[in-house]
Amino acid sequence: MPDLSIVIPMRNEAGNAPSLLSEIAALSGALPDFEVIVVDDGSTDGTGEAARSGWTAAEPLRVLRHPVSGGQSAAVHNGVLAARGRICATLDGDGQNPPSEIPKLVRPLLGDKTGRVALVAGQRVGRKDTLSRRLASRFANGLRSRLLKDGTRDTGCGLKAFRREAFLALPYFDHMHRYLPALFKRDGWEVALVDVSHRERVAGRSNYSNLKRALVGIYDLIGVAWLIRRRKKTRPEAEHD
Repeated sequence: MPDLSIVIPMRNEAGNAPSLLSEIAALSGALPDFEVIVVDDGSTDGTGEAARSGWTAAEPLRVLRHPVSGGQSAAVHNGVLAARGRICATLDGDGQNPPSEIPKLVRPLLGDKTGRVALVAGQRVGRKDTLSRRLASRFANGLRSRLLKDGTRDTGCGLKAFRREAFLALPYFDHMHRYLPALFKRDGWEVALVDVSHRERVAGRSNYSNLKRALVGIYDLIGVAWLIRRRKKTRPEAEHD
């Protein structure tokens, strides 16, 4: 049974999958026993086959396929459901998240003596996106941070590591992957933040426009704020005579 499951959502990333998987395979000596789960989210370009072609490590690789695209949160959630590791790490399938950052995310969870840290979230530095995307992200992150007070400047980064069972206990909804720090804190967990590097996309194109992100983000933000106001509380123990 692996200690770590690396979950990668991918949609039409055949041009990036082989090199990304090759980089992950090269981490064999830097990570505990791990498996890789690629979730092919309704791709039409042979992404699943391309991912298999880039895998050279002895660790297991599994490819799950959605017949139609369900979105990134659905892909991550289904990958975590299928995971065998007690810790899961995620990164985007577009190649912009360097796999070499994964050990940095996993280490705080493995070394946690308190049992209270459940999420290690990456925060991108030196982003290599277009100016319009960086500006839209900066505005969205600022608004989210002021409303949710989740203590992070960048929840859109795909590089994260977390306790599998704690993640599966969170309320599931579309686009939940952008609100993980707030959701974990809502459940009483501690969240650690780690700066990670970022790089340019080599092949393919983004599946989401700035306008689309903004429109869905407004409703999501309102919904998450509502969830936080109804924060989980410890159930009182019944007294017995």
